[in-house]
Amino acid sequence: MSKTLKLLSRINLKSVIFNFKYFPFKTAIKLPVLISNNIYLHKMGGTVMINGPIKTALVQIGYGKVGISDFKRARGVWQVFGDVVFNGRAFIMHGCKINVGKNGKLTFGENFNMSTEVAIVAEKQITIGNNSGISWESLVMDTDFHHIFDENGQIINHPKEVIIGDNVWVGCRCTILKGANLPDGSIIAAGSLVTKKLVGNNSIFGGNPMRVLKENITWQY
Repeated sequence: MSKTLKLLSRINLKSVIFNFKYFPFKTAIKLPVLISNNIYLHKMGGTVMINGPIKTALVQIGYGKVGISDFKRARGVWQVFGDVVFNGRAFIMHGCKINVGKNGKLTFGENFNMSTEVAIVAEKQITIGNNSGISWESLVMDTDFHHIFDENGQIINHPKEVIIGDNVWVGCRCTILKGANLPDGSIIAAGSLVTKKLVGNNSIFGGNPMRVLKENITWQY
């Protein structure tokens, strides 16, 4: 099947509804975002912005096949009350969950790739740089969801921004929590927990406690 026919086969009612909900007619008619039938559009609130030239299927959500999960039955979720920004091409695979609160902002860089069954929760702000990717079954969130109070009744666990730099690869089953800052060119080893700013571009981070495992590295898909 040619690339054009493959893209045409992905155009469905959900894609049409999504594009005409979020974009003006001249943009929506080009269908820059394709939504798989396996994505549950639970809440289409807030705003979606695409920066740069508009073309069909620039952003694809709910597609692709990975042997570790059932791509025919995996159900992704779009629950957005806040703002989502795409700064170029993004490919988000099946079973992924995107949740943005009413005061939240989620920004994807150019050439972003996200594997299957990843969850992103943005109550404040999550920013992902260019040419970065997140592997399967990872979790990225900037909030604890539930409030924790001190002895004076003051909330002590407010959301904190998460920043994932340019050319970052987050390995499978990682947990990236509020306050995390991943430097440019880094790799986060599979199964890692990140809760703070990491220091050292072009490094592999991993272990418990988190530390630099290797410096002066590069990586590619």
